[in-house]
This record gives sequence, C-alpha cells and structure tokens, in this order.
Amino acid sequence: METSSPRFKSFAVTAGLSFWFFLIISSTGFFSIELMGLFVISVLVITQIFAKKVSSGLNIFAIINTKIFLGILFILVVSVYGILLRLLKVDLLRLKKQSDSYWLDVEQTKSHRIRKQY
Repeated sequence: METSSPRFKSFAVTAGLSFWFFLIISSTGFFSIELMGLFVISVLVITQIFAKKVSSGLNIFAIINTKIFLGILFILVVSVYGILLRLLKVDLLRLKKQSDSYWLDVEQTKSHRIRKQY
C-alpha cells in the first residue's frame, strides 16, 4: 500500500469500511440497500476528495483493516476445520482408541493382508 496511488488507497479504504459497515448494520438488523449505497458513495466521495492530504492515514487504516480481516479469516478457517474434524470423529493426535473412528488399527491388521506397493 505504500507505493500505491492515493486514489487506489481511497478505494481500498472504502471497500474495507463498507465491509465493516455491512457486518455491523446486518448484525443489528437495520440493513437496507439504500443505506449501504449512501454510505459507500459518501465515504468514496470524501476519501477521493481528500486522498492526497490523508494518504498516510489511508495507508495506516488499510493495513490495520487488512490485519483484522485476515485474522478473522484465519480464526474462521481453523474453526471450520475443527468442527469438521469433530463431526467426522477424526482424532488427529490419536489420543483415544475409538471404535467409531476412521483410523486403521495396525495391530489388528493381519500380516497376509499387507502388501508392498511399488
């Protein structure tokens, strides 16, 4: 973002603010397309007008917004994997022996069933 033009930073900050505005307004139940459009247009116009003067501020906001968004995305992905592994009853660390787990028990496999694959 440091080498980007102030106009591009303005678009990036508008997209970030619009995302957070959408999340907050949707969670409160007051979302409407007109309100979202008004917010996006007003923020875009203001940031485009003052893009050169507040370029460093836009840069800092874009970096902070990206870090927060990527942190939330990382937590979401880890949570989804954890939930899926729990639902599939997969014990990645093999801490417990379970009869309904998908892991193969090597001690119970007969030696005549094991073949070398080349």
